[in-house]
Amino acid sequence: MNPQLLAAGAINGAIAVAAGAFGAHALKDRLSEKALAVFETAARYQMYHALAIVLCAALAGGLAGARLSGWLFTGGIVLFSGSLYALALSDVKMLGAITPLGGLLFVAGWVWLAISALR
Repeated sequence: MNPQLLAAGAINGAIAVAAGAFGAHALKDRLSEKALAVFETAARYQMYHALAIVLCAALAGGLAGARLSGWLFTGGIVLFSGSLYALALSDVKMLGAITPLGGLLFVAGWVWLAISALR
């Protein structure tokens, strides 16, 4: 078990729940439907990967590579979800250029986890 990854996963899970509630209640009447959908996508992917980070924390003691996967997921959350939250709230379109980098980190985390499992 890796306590730093477990904490990162738990914190990201809490933030995802709070963001989802904030989007559903506080932002519902303030954002366009498109911006609200972007915000909800950010929260959903943050939660998926918060759970993946917790899984990696649990696997880190026995699966070489799980720790790196967890940190790749963490970076993905920062870039993918973070840029989508900022885009939805600010409508600064250039922020959308950052989102794919976070998506690449998500993919890299999953691929590295698979490779690590097959070694």
